Amino acid sequence: MSVNKYRPHVYGLPEDDANRQLANGFLLHPDLLARNIQVLPEVGGWLEVLSHFKSEYAKGMEQYQQRLMVLLIDFDADETRLSYAQACIPPALKNRVFIIGALTRPEGLRAQLGSYETIGKALAKDCRENTNATWGSDLLRHNETELRRLRQHVLPVLFARAPQ
Repeated sequence: MSVNKYRPHVYGLPEDDANRQLANGFLLHPDLLARNIQVLPEVGGWLEVLSHFKSEYAKGMEQYQQRLMVLLIDFDADETRLSYAQACIPPALKNRVFIIGALTRPEGLRAQLGSYETIGKALAKDCRENTNATWGSDLLRHNETELRRLRQHVLPVLFARAPQ
């Protein structure tokens, strides 16, 4: 499904098929406003995510001010990867771009938590309910700062209202 570029919306740009499957699992949450999010095709590596973002999507974000972007990468246990990736985002877009992913690779998540679809749905549930049952796992908790920003900016676009 394609989003309305003139209304608040979210693009997800996954590094690989595993990240795409996680994102597609997220889309299965029953309260998600699916018309406000689009998962883009995977691009084949975390450096490719940054390259594609700069060459294909940054200009569109300048044109469509209500667009938010989630870059889904593997951190491969590299503590410097987030700061490197953040440094690649143009300053004018930094507060609308979010970089998240597994500390190692999504395959480790699958081994711990089940199928990618199940994990994606659980991540959406955590986001919607402001909990950390899944986000608090040892392979995801490093996303805490980005997750806080994501919840503030992205969740109002993806979920009509928070649960009571």
